[in-house]
Amino acid sequence: MKSPIPDYLKRVLEAARPDDSGAPAGYIDVLARADTSRLGVAIAMVDGNVYSAGDDEVEFSIQSISKAFVYGLAIEDAGLERVLEKIGVEPSGDAFNELSLHEGTNRPMNPMINAGAITAHSLVVGPNATAEERTERILKVMSKLANRELKVCEEVYEAEMKDWDRNMGLAYMLKAAGIVQCDPGEAVKGYIRQCSINVTVRDLALMAATLSNGGYHPITSERIFPRKSVRQVLSVMTTCGMYDAAGDWVSNVGIPAKSGVAGGILGALPGQVGLAAFSPKLDDKGNSVRGINICEQLSHDMGLHMMDVSQIARSTVNTAIVVIKSAANSKHPGKESRAAIFHLRGAVKFAGSEILTRALTRNLGEPDPKDPGSGAWADACAVILSFREVFSLNKVARQIIHEDITRLMADDRKVVVIDPTDVLRWEEEGKESHPKVVKNQDEAREFVGGAGCSATIQEDW
Repeated sequence: MKSPIPDYLKRVLEAARPDDSGAPAGYIDVLARADTSRLGVAIAMVDGNVYSAGDDEVEFSIQSISKAFVYGLAIEDAGLERVLEKIGVEPSGDAFNELSLHEGTNRPMNPMINAGAITAHSLVVGPNATAEERTERILKVMSKLANRELKVCEEVYEAEMKDWDRNMGLAYMLKAAGIVQCDPGEAVKGYIRQCSINVTVRDLALMAATLSNGGYHPITSERIFPRKSVRQVLSVMTTCGMYDAAGDWVSNVGIPAKSGVAGGILGALPGQVGLAAFSPKLDDKGNSVRGINICEQLSHDMGLHMMDVSQIARSTVNTAIVVIKSAANSKHPGKESRAAIFHLRGAVKFAGSEILTRALTRNLGEPDPKDPGSGAWADACAVILSFREVFSLNKVARQIIHEDITRLMADDRKVVVIDPTDVLRWEEEGKESHPKVVKNQDEAREFVGGAGCSATIQEDW
């Protein structure tokens, strides 16, 4: 059985594709010539599983999305107290390239606008570091976050250097105000190089998932950022990450996020998922039009809005094998067969349905030499899905589990659903094929093994 999640992501892309409004960033000639048909999405779980669709391997420059991670590095290298002395945390209400400074202190309003980002870059490594030293440090950490070696796109870098006057003006003003200590030219050169690093949506989703995972990389388990730094970065992303569209974003999507003018958007929901979208056409705020549409759909479908408390996201999936022995008076007395049990608990949102889907595909699929234990239950005579301790399923979780069941039956699996409170709503969906839906474990056992059969659980569930 294949996971239905990539198919869901494809549907999200196709729903966003018809919106042809906006235009690529015209002030950087490389970005102005971008292929505007490109469209990609990726989500990464906090345990490292990544799903993606569309142009998920197409590279584009990270641009302002880098600001969030460089802010985290500045906190690590200079300390939070020092960073807060130099950079504020308030939304500016101005365009990203405006000189927005706190009255009295001359601090840039926040690290997500250019003035604050240049200041944050200047704090990486140390005040006497060169642009090359800072870029090397940033590129090394970015590569760890993406779990592959990233590179600077020299074409984008050269194009942005041709138009560096405004950023240089910001840097000289910051130097005059005593905010930037290093050479302004070195700060701007390094800042432009950090923005010119190439990534894919899969890279960005993993980078976001590291923030969602408290600073620990989902795949390598390496701590990239301390927990306190992550909290600070996510807080500022929430209020300032989408420029002066941050208010609309928080109310409609509700995920800490950062956008870039190459068309990328990164979102990190603490404890749950990292997500990324890519489409080059931007709105008048500098955010990807289709990217916003994609993120809004994901948030709505998956119940990802951080203020949504309609369902408490506590869910678990337990698995076990039960050996069923037919009754002595049956047609095949004493015959033993194995059934696979997948037992869900709690309020199941997208993350819970994804764990179930992965358990189904891993345990019931073909053995993978690279994954010891996979395919262990491929010979199971039946699959039992228990929802007796599930008190809610949100929309996308229900859709994914419905598709799981449909694919299991298409693979000629005998499927039994224990659903005493009808949270799955199978009958309401008008499905053509139906699993056996029962009220309790006894009914499930007898459907699989016949009347009078006995069952022995090999693991608790």
